[in-house]
Amino acid sequence: MPRLTIALVHPEIPNNTGAIGRTCVALDADLALIRPYGFTITDQKLKRAGLDYWKHVRLHEYDNWDAFLADRKPRDDQMFLFEDDAPRSFYEPDYPEDAILVFGCETKGLPLDICAQHASRMVHLPMRSEHIRSLNLANTATAAAYQALRGKW
Repeated sequence: MPRLTIALVHPEIPNNTGAIGRTCVALDADLALIRPYGFTITDQKLKRAGLDYWKHVRLHEYDNWDAFLADRKPRDDQMFLFEDDAPRSFYEPDYPEDAILVFGCETKGLPLDICAQHASRMVHLPMRSEHIRSLNLANTATAAAYQALRGKW
C-alpha cells in the first residue's frame, strides 16, 4: 500500500521529532530520520513529545542522505523538499499517495547540495506576516502532511 513519508534531514530538537512521529502515527505515515541527529533516539524529550505513541512510529533511520536515496529509490514526482525561500507554495503540487516530504534541521534547513539536486521539487508554506521568518518544524511537517493527504480519504 502506498504510504506518505516524512523525512527529517539532520533533526536537532527531540521535541519536534517526537511530535512529528506522533503525526506520522495519526496519519499512518512513515518517519525517516537521516543522521546526524542533535539528540539520541532514546532521548526522554523525544519520547515525551511522542507520548505513548512513539512505539507505533514506523521509523526508518539512515546514516546519510545517499543511504536514504539508495534505500528508498524515490521517483522525482514523489519528492517534496520544504524550505522557507522555495519558489512554489505547498498548495500547488498534486501529491501522490506515496509522497516523501523532506525537511531540514531547525537552525539551518536543508543542506545546499540536497536543495541543488532537487531544485525543481522545492516548496514552502506561505506566511502572511512580515514579522516571522519561519514556522516550527513540527507544525510545518504536520501542515504539509495534511495538505499532501487532502482528498485521499
